[in-house]
Amino acid sequence: MRQGNHGNLHPTHAGKEHDHAGHGGDGIERHLHNPIEDRLIPLAPLDLSRIKSIDHLVRAMAKTAFTGRQLGEAAEVLEAMARDEECFVVMTLSGAMTVAKQGLIVTDLIDRGIVNAVVSTGALMAHGLVEATGRAHFRANPEVSDEELYRQGYNRVYDTLEPEQNLDDVEEVMSAVLESWDHNETMCSYKLNHAIGAYLTKNAKDQRGILKSAFECGVPVFVPAFTDSELGLDTALNNRLRESTGRHKIRFDPFEDLEHFSATLLRQKKLGIITIGGGVPRNWSQQFGPFIELRHRRLGENLPLKRYHYGLRICPEPVYWGGLSGSPYSEAVSWGKFVPPAEGGRFGEVFVDATIGLPLIVAAVFERLDSDKRGVKGSKEKGKKVGARK
Repeated sequence: MRQGNHGNLHPTHAGKEHDHAGHGGDGIERHLHNPIEDRLIPLAPLDLSRIKSIDHLVRAMAKTAFTGRQLGEAAEVLEAMARDEECFVVMTLSGAMTVAKQGLIVTDLIDRGIVNAVVSTGALMAHGLVEATGRAHFRANPEVSDEELYRQGYNRVYDTLEPEQNLDDVEEVMSAVLESWDHNETMCSYKLNHAIGAYLTKNAKDQRGILKSAFECGVPVFVPAFTDSELGLDTALNNRLRESTGRHKIRFDPFEDLEHFSATLLRQKKLGIITIGGGVPRNWSQQFGPFIELRHRRLGENLPLKRYHYGLRICPEPVYWGGLSGSPYSEAVSWGKFVPPAEGGRFGEVFVDATIGLPLIVAAVFERLDSDKRGVKGSKEKGKKVGARK
């Protein structure tokens, strides 16, 4: 054994000193383990010559490392949620996912009965209405300045343009819905989105969209930060119009959203969540657990202390910025929002742009579900039983 500076130690003290090696920066004499005997999971080279489908690729990525492994493991979590008949899945959406042309993926998840409730930014739903009414978004030319885009009426979202005319066209849909609203009925976001979905089902039969599928499947869509969106501005404008013409204004109560969301989740046996990004949709959905606990602890209500069993998160933000977007599910365990893995919780978190991760994960899981009929939950009837507007 190399003794180094301890060469003059008395033999009777040498063993004792060795037992504490490492405390002063020294190395130790290691006993090398056999990884096979320790039952470690071996990795496998990603052999593209053997890849025959998206599912094959994602399964192979699960046996690699870094973000590739995260993506493969996240697909396994989504598959488990999709196959679990007792699991009610909430999908939270932030970022410009509909501008980025990801809306039909969410629509497919709703149509297949995998997603049973949606919590979103209002902007995402408003830009989704552009698609659902047959309008388009366009590629931005980086050589055209933002000042010039402003003069031309083109709103830029990173590398994509939302023509202002699109939003004027969306306002026509909103106006039709809002003008038919009975002022005696208090509005909240899930009720309004239900009404928009009904309008699209009747008037945009050849188009697909999140709110249209949500209406047809009985899936409630909540927008917690409602006034922070085109939908909220259109509602504010309609109220000003009502007031100027001597009519009653529409009353909006966001607590009806909270109560309906909580009542819906309380009826479920098991809960799952798909988190795209972070922001208000993520926090609003996750605070269900603390809300129920507070009602139980502070108000004495006899309620089950429910938490999310499954979680799939796609977001590239690192944890060290301190924001909610980068916070891992393990942090939310401390808040009573998630079941810890030791008690059966199962999570997959992928640090990648959702426009890359979401299509790959969902396409792979769809292939798995389509390849057999084993335990596939979901139909357009499921949502009508659990989440439809009453």
